Amino acid sequence: MDDREAISVGDAEPAPDLSEVAAQCAAADLLDFAAQLAGLAEDLKALAARPIEPIPTLAEPDHPPEATSSDL
Repeated sequence: MDDREAISVGDAEPAPDLSEVAAQCAAADLLDFAAQLAGLAEDLKALAARPIEPIPTLAEPDHPPEATSSDL
C-alpha cells in the first residue's frame, strides 16, 4: 500500500457503533408510532364530531305481556 492509499483509508469515516445504529432505529420507530397516533387522534376527532344515532328497537316485545287483573 502506498502513501496515497493509506491517506484515503485514514479519511474514511469509522463504522458507526451498534448502539448508535440501534438508537437511530428506535428514534425512527418512535416517529412512525407518533405519526400513527396522530392519525388515530384525527379519526377520533372526526368520530366525536358525528352525532350518536340511537339504534331503532322493535315495537313488539320478545315475550307476550302478562295478564293483569283487568284482563280477567
